[in-house]
Amino acid sequence: MPRTLILVEGESDAGAIDALAELAGCDLERDHIEVRSAEGVTNFPKVLADFARANPGAKFCGMYDVADEWHVRRALNSAGVAVGPDDPLEPFGFFACVADLEEELIRALGTDGVERVIDEQGELASFRRFQAMPQYRDAPGPQQLHRFLGTRATRKIRSARRLVEALGLARLPRPLKLLAFHCLGPGGPS
Repeated sequence: MPRTLILVEGESDAGAIDALAELAGCDLERDHIEVRSAEGVTNFPKVLADFARANPGAKFCGMYDVADEWHVRRALNSAGVAVGPDDPLEPFGFFACVADLEEELIRALGTDGVERVIDEQGELASFRRFQAMPQYRDAPGPQQLHRFLGTRATRKIRSARRLVEALGLARLPRPLKLLAFHCLGPGGPS
């Protein structure tokens, strides 16, 4: 039975958290931590309320995109956590990505670092063809990378995990660093 739920929006986020747990030396199964994709942020309220009902006393935390904050507030309230409209969500264990996790990872690793990961996946030639397309040719590198990663669901899932691995613990973007500390590390579940 899980003692902690880490709730994320999609499968790529869940893969990134799995990689993060490995980097942090956290055995999710041993530590009774469940990483769950809500399969869309609009499902946060139902998933969190169901988890809280089925696992009384268990902890929960998660990650979300700033634009979707109200879904997280609604989810916390539906799980019995009174969160006001102006309360920061970090004390409740929920950490925001500015645009989304991929954007955070691209910014943290840098264009060259992300391209190395894409190359290791055998997709650099495909990315170069993508960059040459008229609609993307003049876009800044980080925007090209973000769009390329999102062109296939499997690429996004695979890449998120590998980008976290390439970053290592020292270079994690803020939301992942906070999530690791509060949910996987010394500040996390015991």
